[in-house]
Amino acid sequence: MRVLVLSGYGINCEDETMHSFEVVGFKGNIVHINDLINNPKQLDNYQVFAIPGGFSYGDDTGSGNAMAKKIMIKLYDQLIEFISKDKLMIGICNGCQILINLGLVPGIYTNDPEVAMIENKSGNYECRWIDVKVADNKSPWLKNITTLNLPIAHQEGQFMIPLNVLKSVKNKKLIGLQYINKKKKLAKGKFPFNPNGSQDDIAALTNKKGNVLAMMPHPERAFYNYHVPNWQNDSSKKFGDGYEIFINAKKYFL
Repeated sequence: MRVLVLSGYGINCEDETMHSFEVVGFKGNIVHINDLINNPKQLDNYQVFAIPGGFSYGDDTGSGNAMAKKIMIKLYDQLIEFISKDKLMIGICNGCQILINLGLVPGIYTNDPEVAMIENKSGNYECRWIDVKVADNKSPWLKNITTLNLPIAHQEGQFMIPLNVLKSVKNKKLIGLQYINKKKKLAKGKFPFNPNGSQDDIAALTNKKGNVLAMMPHPERAFYNYHVPNWQNDSSKKFGDGYEIFINAKKYFL
């Protein structure tokens, strides 16, 4: 099992993301976007493609937008071919925004972007721990997971979805994660449980096939139990909730 973790121009979570994959059993490489463009055939050697968090190109033209345009011009056909196979793709935070801007998620009607990522309703950069539940979704990334406690860190994390697209997203069960409150009920847009005001408390979406996951929370930052703020309450645990995302990728290929 091999994973390619993307790097370059402001992506800054590649080491943590690669470490998480390696601990669960993957081998792989961190590859700069320019090196991937120069040799796109190398994608054939990997089963997982991961776009980590960060601030690609400083988010100067909107979060994830510039990197998405670069990928769309240089690598789009290769990514479409990649996800058409029995392979997995994940975009985390800025990676999520990139996948949304590429139109790879949710990818209902066309390959053009169907969803927008806009500024948090608070108008602030939100950095906090949140709870999410797995929606009625068949993605292998989320298999056998009920709820997760994960950190978020973003300025533009609000999913804005046209009503016709939202209706299809729900009908096709493409909502991956939703923000919940302390009672494990949907946040109903209430801050801080829903940290950005996303429609229907959406924190993650998948494509129709389920092999592509675009999620705003950071599983790699909740990989070990000692990452969790109150880890002393159960110091016997080795892993945090983020581990479940990565171990599911491994199980998919077993």
